[in-house]
Amino acid sequence: MTGTGRARWGLPACRPGAIAPRGVPGHGLGRPRKAACSPGPIRRAGLLATTACVAALACLAACGGVAPAARMAGAAGDAAASPAAVTAPASPATASPRASKPPAAAGPLAGITVGIDPGHNGRNGTDPGYIDRLIWNGRESETCDTTGTQTASGYTEARFNFNVARYLRAALRADGARVVMTRRSNNGVGPCVDRRAKILNDSGARVAIDIHADGGPAWGRGFTVLEPVADGPNDHVIRASERFGRDVRAALLAHTNMPVSDYYGSSGIQFRDDLAGLNLTTVPKVLIECGNMTNATDAALLTAPRFQRQLAVALLAAILTFLHR
Repeated sequence: MTGTGRARWGLPACRPGAIAPRGVPGHGLGRPRKAACSPGPIRRAGLLATTACVAALACLAACGGVAPAARMAGAAGDAAASPAAVTAPASPATASPRASKPPAAAGPLAGITVGIDPGHNGRNGTDPGYIDRLIWNGRESETCDTTGTQTASGYTEARFNFNVARYLRAALRADGARVVMTRRSNNGVGPCVDRRAKILNDSGARVAIDIHADGGPAWGRGFTVLEPVADGPNDHVIRASERFGRDVRAALLAHTNMPVSDYYGSSGIQFRDDLAGLNLTTVPKVLIECGNMTNATDAALLTAPRFQRQLAVALLAAILTFLHR
């Protein structure tokens, strides 16, 4: 969860070490000015492969299976259906912020770098002195990070974010992509949100996605795509980010049963100018709030490995659509 102003939803103020969102749904912002942008040369040759890959992954998500080349055993994460089950490497180096190596076989994303930022981290609450320090987000100061939100049963947003990110990483690598992630595990602290933006900016990524879940009012349901507002560093990627945001929205509706938010944004889209990850980006990027962890119906979906795989399929579909349009 991202942003500030929990009082709007009647939620308690953030405390050091407490599970708390960065901000508040419904922080309305005006539509940013448009800026010409292109994410770079796009190869149209991958269109047929794109359709086939998404269809195959959708079947895997629905059936709970994984591709043989993607299976591995005994990695950290959820025991029964870990994201490790759809990612190949056993070496800690592959989970670092440095890029993971793509498989040898070419795919529709061969030669393309994609960035993933799984929001927060599993031990952020153990070091409030670190995560509460102020950084510059491109417009104003904000805290380095927060702990994120959680479900009523205590399933944390940081855990959810990392699980979906690992499923997505495996799917991207299976399609030939080079993948850069901003954190190596769910057992650490940080990095700060400005550092996360720099990791992805410096990676050579053609597109990037920030993965989160919201902590809105308990009655509210649904996902929201957060899009950047032009503020200088991100000016040349605004149009591309808006286009990618539409692709993400369409893909979640097509590949999951999570509805658009009924409490935050407009038709599943919200512009934000107070988040370092969006303000400082120099690559096309959006942030997806995949659902509302404080709503019982959304929470049941968000904590289910099958739904987490479906989200990864949806995000892969959006990335393929964006890059091969």
